[in-house]
Amino acid sequence: MSTPIERIRRYHNELRDLRRDLHAHPELAFEETRTSGLVAERLAACGVEVHRGLAKTGVVGIVRGRGTGSGRAIALRADMDCLPMHETANIPHLGAARYLAETREFDGTVCFIFQPAEEGGGGAQVMLREGLFERFPVNEVYGLHNWPGLPPGKMAVRAGPVMAATDEVQITVRGRGGHGAMPHLAVDPVVVSAQLITALQTIASRSVNPIDAVVVSICSMATSQVGVFNVIPDHVKLVGTVRTFQPQTRDLAERRVRELATKTAEAFGASAEVTYARGYPATINSPREARFAADVGKRVFGAENVITEHEPTMGGEDFAYFLQERPGAYVFLGQGGAAGGCLLHNPNYDFNDEVIPLGAGYLAALAEEALPLK
Repeated sequence: MSTPIERIRRYHNELRDLRRDLHAHPELAFEETRTSGLVAERLAACGVEVHRGLAKTGVVGIVRGRGTGSGRAIALRADMDCLPMHETANIPHLGAARYLAETREFDGTVCFIFQPAEEGGGGAQVMLREGLFERFPVNEVYGLHNWPGLPPGKMAVRAGPVMAATDEVQITVRGRGGHGAMPHLAVDPVVVSAQLITALQTIASRSVNPIDAVVVSICSMATSQVGVFNVIPDHVKLVGTVRTFQPQTRDLAERRVRELATKTAEAFGASAEVTYARGYPATINSPREARFAADVGKRVFGAENVITEHEPTMGGEDFAYFLQERPGAYVFLGQGGAAGGCLLHNPNYDFNDEVIPLGAGYLAALAEEALPLK
């Protein structure tokens, strides 16, 4: 009997062509009309029961096994939206859906979640709010993301935090504009902002336990005037991000950002207004499901090709919302490249089509082993 990967290789070319077609027609959050239509069409053609309408463009596919006595169900999630620079639709999930619909060698139900708006739109949260798991109850949920820098044929999964909470901070420092040659008559918000940017780095170095992790990055600085060499502006706007893993660290970081901004500005005779927006929570794999995902990977790829002690990343993922509702795991699939080359969210990045059968085969094996036939 052929393995899932071997069987899926038979239609590798179809999956590759579909991925390239989606890559050529990227769609932003909640606008994935063409993408979701194509996903629904391909699922239906494979004999998958298709449901549409959640979170506007979301698609849910249902495949029931040869047996149903277990009463169990698992979910496999893919996201469909793009950044303005590249697409992120996950084709291995379509390959897994086709394989499982053809074979059905499992006892229970597999729910394929094709989610819109991962890139900042919180599509997972919207689907959950609109009743995803009430309509399609599942016991566990799994996600898979390709990972540059990790060779093809390898995967990584760990228990605990794997991706960070993603918060956004905007600080407006207000001073008093004036002539660059007479700064003593002004309150220079540029100098205040420079001091504040430095002060914010003490959150990581002096406020948070050294064995914990926090990143505070001010990524943009804009003054109320540009192009004039001798005018002190009256205000400066700072925009940045705060990344954490632990809820208590997240609370601490927000409090310290507010304190440092307002008090530093006050010390220089200026003022600061802080807008702090909580983004996605941290993506935290549950221990049992992370071990299970690793065990399946060892059987599919070999024990030497499964990494369980990899470092978390400070990037974020709205798969975190699913993990707040159900136990599960988020897995990284090696695709090669990187190491100084193209990383994710790089305009020159491209997907390695050769790993499609590997990802699809792994997802299929995950479903079969989570829902074994008696």
